[in-house]
Amino acid sequence: MTAQSEDDAKPGNSIGAATPLAGVGLIVLACLCFSILDATAKYLGAYLPTLQIVWIRFVTHVLLALVLFQIWKTPKALWTKRPVLQGIRALSLLSTTMFNFLAVQHLQLAETMSIMFAVPFVVTALAGPILGEWAGMRRWIAIIVGFLGVLIVTQPGMGGMHWAALYSVAAMLTYAVYALLTRKLADTESAASLLVLSGLVAALAMTPVGVSVWVHPPDGFIWFLLLSTGFWGVIGHWLFTLAHRLAPAPLLAPFIYVQIVWMVTLGYAVFDDVPTATTIVGASVVVASGLFMLYRERVKVADSTTKARAES
Repeated sequence: MTAQSEDDAKPGNSIGAATPLAGVGLIVLACLCFSILDATAKYLGAYLPTLQIVWIRFVTHVLLALVLFQIWKTPKALWTKRPVLQGIRALSLLSTTMFNFLAVQHLQLAETMSIMFAVPFVVTALAGPILGEWAGMRRWIAIIVGFLGVLIVTQPGMGGMHWAALYSVAAMLTYAVYALLTRKLADTESAASLLVLSGLVAALAMTPVGVSVWVHPPDGFIWFLLLSTGFWGVIGHWLFTLAHRLAPAPLLAPFIYVQIVWMVTLGYAVFDDVPTATTIVGASVVVASGLFMLYRERVKVADSTTKARAES
């Protein structure tokens, strides 16, 4: 571990034992930031090309990350020990953003969400062989219950899906890769390098396309929303990275479902989308599965603390 002393990492230490719970809190806040970002992008889509929004989102991401970490004072913070994985992670993030923004232009939100929320299955399945973080039966049950809650809310259609569903499938897979690589790199790379390099690679890759499709925002409010996308992206992914420093990927994966609660709230507040009875029921199931995971983690922490005291 890089951020803790050896004593802190012992099972009986209250700081070391509490870190997974802190990771859960950070991932919930990260999901809020991502929801605000998606709501902003959805609103901007009525005025600007999707690829332009993606480009500016990463340009402002880089600028804000540089300020956040004051890179001019510690440029060595950008040094990476694993440039190839950093590059793959950055392209995974870019792909997720681009595919997701393209999908919502063609599909109903219910369809895109039902596909994207399959991410925990992929993360949990791959975290074992890739990261050595094997999920137990209780975590799998919580993930499945949470996914059922998402299906209650989204109610995906039973007919043939639009070809653009492939965008959502691609976004789901690339997001799973991004989450796994974030966890893998969190122990060796600085938070500054993870944030700045991911945005820089994406911004450079999107510059030719972003310039070619540029449409001048019609007013100051649209300019403000466009520039704010980078802020929500930086803060969200900073919290996301910190969460994966404190807790294993299988534990954090189910809490991605909390994003649907934020989406329902923002949908009502911004777009006047009144949640239906099935939405309320489904969101309740999602929250319940997350609370169960939190309860199990607290039990685990309490058991490890009791065991350590008994052995001392």
